Amino acid sequence: MKISRRIAGALALSAAAAVVLAGCTSRNDTGSSAEPGATEGGGTAEGLTIAFVPKLQGIPYFEAMNTGGQQAAEELGFEWLYQGPTTADAAAQADIVRSFIQQGVDVLFVAPNDPNSMAPLLEEAQAAGIHVATTDTDAPDSVREVFVNQASTQGIGEALTDSLLEAMGGSGKYAIVSCGETAANLNAWIEVQEAYTASEYPDAEIVDVVYAGEDQAMATQMATDLMNSNPDLTGLVGECTSSAPGVAQAVEDAGRIGEVFTVGLGTPASMLPYLESGSSSGSILWDVEALGYLTGWAGVQLANDGDLGDTSSIGLDTAAGATYDEATGELLLGPPTVFTADNAGDYDY
Repeated sequence: MKISRRIAGALALSAAAAVVLAGCTSRNDTGSSAEPGATEGGGTAEGLTIAFVPKLQGIPYFEAMNTGGQQAAEELGFEWLYQGPTTADAAAQADIVRSFIQQGVDVLFVAPNDPNSMAPLLEEAQAAGIHVATTDTDAPDSVREVFVNQASTQGIGEALTDSLLEAMGGSGKYAIVSCGETAANLNAWIEVQEAYTASEYPDAEIVDVVYAGEDQAMATQMATDLMNSNPDLTGLVGECTSSAPGVAQAVEDAGRIGEVFTVGLGTPASMLPYLESGSSSGSILWDVEALGYLTGWAGVQLANDGDLGDTSSIGLDTAAGATYDEATGELLLGPPTVFTADNAGDYDY
């Protein structure tokens, strides 16, 4: 039986983040006495418009973030606006950001496809009196006020590497199928994987990094090409939620389950068939809906000059371990989660 992901009661989600990391199987709602339109930490959400522009609209990952944002809006009392490009295109994303600037939203969150080209637009939004922030993906060299981060860069990179190398027996050659070439989060994770592999797994080697955009079919083709051009390849990493199932599909299509191992950053529902077949050894991710919820909460804090460090006002169990680093302006959801065939079915996204 799948566990319901609906949040029942104001500022409510289920089971603590530590429990999620340990097994992701127990999710008990907790209620809150906060009235809609007000936060426990003070300030009001009534009348606020908080917009979120994802890298790409329509894929399970960002739709799950949207669900979390909608839940926060319903319970805190603000208006949540969600719109992204239909392809992972920086120019198309910029057009949507411009539209929200013209609408005069109160808070604007972006998961930028290209952080550098997005930076001037965030400055334009701020000049128009809009609070600007990033979520899921950062634009560190911009005027963003906060980055709502899903998990630490080091934690994600190390978890991906450990999961794959455990399946590969600690040695061998592997390749990475990433998505956008300019995505700051993906590139940061890859840097960790390269350094961590070199230091902790001297008998392992990353032979190539390729980019499939946010196109699952392209990721499958690229993974197939990598296996064909590297006959001794024994591992593949899908660096985003479209390439993770893509590389696993390539291994299935090639009939090489048990010979070439894959891990990736995939949503539980999309990865479950591959985890069950053995074409994927593990999926590294986080509670995506909680990330969307935390984004909405952070927007209310920004609009009210609230204390982002006082995460006790979240009242959200799966974000109970969220921490804020004032020096970097980073609001961190928590540690990554490893999904396997045993727990992936407990999630409905």
